[in-house]
Amino acid sequence: MAIKITDECINCGACEPECPNNAIYEGGAEWRFSDGTTLKGMFKGLSTGVETDAENPQTPGSMDVYFIVTDKCTECKGFHDEPQCAAVCPVDCCVPDEDFKETEEQLLAKKAALHL
Repeated sequence: MAIKITDECINCGACEPECPNNAIYEGGAEWRFSDGTTLKGMFKGLSTGVETDAENPQTPGSMDVYFIVTDKCTECKGFHDEPQCAAVCPVDCCVPDEDFKETEEQLLAKKAALHL
């Protein structure tokens, strides 16, 4: 399943540079599917089904704390043995997102879609 950042986030930013998919953003930041990926043109998110141009700015997932874009989070599958955001978080606020349960195969497919 994807990882989410809870409201306990202290905005330290330790997680953001660790994400191999560029799925973590500072609160209030617009983001794009193309950020840190090879995506171009129309893209349909494999987790949420959102369809948009990969270059279009997207609404921040949170205005106050760092957030993880579900459609870009692969739990670091294909890159690392464990989610790197959770490994470096000093307050343990990077936790599994129960709303988006995905198998390892689905997460690897998402990784492949993001990094052609």
